[in-house]
Formats: sequence, structure tokens, C-alpha cells
Amino acid sequence: MVGFLIKHRRISLLFSGKFPNNISFTVALSTECRTFALLFKKETLHNMSLILSPTFSSCRCIAIQGADVIRHTDGRPMQFSELQQLSGQCDDYLLFEEKHTDICTFGTSFPLTLSSEYERISLRNYFAEYGEIMAAPYFRAKALYEWLYKTRFCTKCGSRLIVKPDSEESALFCPHCMETVFPRIEPCVIMLVNRGDDILLALHRRRNSNYYSCLAGFIEAGESAEEAVRREIMEETGIHVCNIRYFGSQSWPFPSQLMLAFTAEYESGDIHIQESELQRAAWFPRSNCPATPPQGSMAYRLIHNIT
Repeated sequence: MVGFLIKHRRISLLFSGKFPNNISFTVALSTECRTFALLFKKETLHNMSLILSPTFSSCRCIAIQGADVIRHTDGRPMQFSELQQLSGQCDDYLLFEEKHTDICTFGTSFPLTLSSEYERISLRNYFAEYGEIMAAPYFRAKALYEWLYKTRFCTKCGSRLIVKPDSEESALFCPHCMETVFPRIEPCVIMLVNRGDDILLALHRRRNSNYYSCLAGFIEAGESAEEAVRREIMEETGIHVCNIRYFGSQSWPFPSQLMLAFTAEYESGDIHIQESELQRAAWFPRSNCPATPPQGSMAYRLIHNIT
């Protein structure tokens, strides 16, 4: 049997049953009701979408260190034994498998010592090099690692979360208050403002400060994506816009953003930058832009009108 132990105490009560999806379980409670252990029969594990600390995996193996991918210099795929070897270098890591997406991931932010047969490549550069389809499993692995690393306890009751015993969902589960916790996604808007043949670009203060890019920001509670577009442009540049149109979307797991891209037309106003966010903002001819984001990013696609 496989156990998910919340606190270590002496067990005084043991009982079994089944979830609605027929996965068998056993519950163990201490005399003080402070111990909770949820035990699954080994034969049910193949039905679980998300498995923490697998002892073996035949899925695609991915190694994530911070915002980087670790890969072989000769292009060979990573093996599960290599993920285990990497985990031996640090205590602060996660190793998990998601069967329905065919990924097994080692993730850490701990500095690792790599031999000459390995190299690091930033996930952003990997995306630019191989494109959205090839990078999708790595984006998924990075997003799940960030979520699992930061989501340890139930926000409702404070109990330790466990993997949800469900064959169709990658989710965590609170055995105390029965809450289900899904991977967190933070929706953002990114937008390009057009004024005739010119486009509005900005030099950001906190990120990507070495090139001009589109305006962007998080969607606030109770706000639509279009309302966020208007607000962010007005807050950061003082410009009013109209004719807001959806352009596309992109997963951006740094750590968990979903980028919703829009175009908008200039309506009125002069540029007055929000100095806490921007260094500079200006109108540029689309045919003569300054240095812009790397190829593959949603900002690049907006600026160069690549649908």
C-alpha cells in the first residue's frame, strides 16, 4: 500500500472504503485525531493522473532548474534514472509524473552541478528555438512544478494537501475539509496599441529592461479582459483606446501566467508614463522598431503581426 501521511502519531483506528470512482482507500486516525493517513491500494495507482515521487516512469522525462531546462548536449532524451541522480544533489526538489500528458518532471531552484554531457537552456530560449508545440510539455512541467512547490496546505483549514484520488484530474485534495485544489493560472493581458502606421511600445522598469515591448498586466478580480486592457494602457501611459480585439493566447509559466493578447486603436491622450512601471514609452513605425522581444513570444507575434 502507498501512504500519504499528514502528521506522525500513533494509529488507533483503521477503516476502509471506496471513492465514487471505485478507488479503494484506507483511513487511519490517531487517538487525538491529529493523524490522518490516506492509503491507496497499489493496483489503483495506474489510474491516478498525478503521482508524486514515482519510483519509475516510462513517460517523457523533463528536468527543470528555475527557469531553465536541463538537457543532453547531444540531443538524447533524458532518462528517469538521470532525474533520480539530479535529485540526489539537493533536498529541495519535486519529482512527479502526470500520465495523461506523458511527462515525468524533476524540478528544483537549487543550484546543480552538471557534467559536460548536460547543458542548461532557458525555457524562453527553448520556446524560441523549437516553437510552441515542442515547448508545450516543458511549459506544462514548469507550471505544475511551480504550483506543486507553492501549494502544500489547504487555504481553508490549513491541513496538508494530498494528491487527489481521481483518474481524470491533476489536482490536490484536502482530506479534512474535502476541498479540491487545481493548478493555479494567473490570467494576464498583453496588448499592442496602433495609431495609423505607428505602434506604442514601452521600455519596462522591472522586466525585459533591455528592449522595447508591448504593454501588459494582470487581470484584476471582477474585471473582464477588455476592461483590463483599457485600464492597463491608461494607467501606464495615459492613453485612451478603442476597438479592442482579441489576437491570441499563450501559456507563459513564469510562474503561472496565461497571456491573453489584444490589439487596440488609439483614441485620445498624450503619453504620460507610470514611472514605477515604465522607463519610457513612445510611438514607433512598425517597419522601423527598436530592439523587441525574442521570436516566439506573444509580444513578438503582436509587434510583427504573426497570427
